[in-house]
Amino acid sequence: MAKDQVIGSLILVGAILVLGFYIWLIYAGLSWWAFFIVSTVAVFGVMGIIAWIGWTMATTPPPVPIESFEESISETSSSEEEQEEGSST
Repeated sequence: MAKDQVIGSLILVGAILVLGFYIWLIYAGLSWWAFFIVSTVAVFGVMGIIAWIGWTMATTPPPVPIESFEESISETSSSEEEQEEGSST
């Protein structure tokens, strides 16, 4: 069995166990705990995603302005033309 298949199998078994625990909480009369656990995981998940987006935006350098990009392309083109002219003579 490949490594990806083992990881996928573990995720599947884990999800089934969590689902079984959730169903047990509801039918054991502990629906308050079931609601608390699900809402807590949801809030932590959403806040984690928002924090990750903020971290990515804070640590990523800003893009090069289009004007600078066009200038660098024209400079590269002119230097390539000069090299071609120099090599043909």
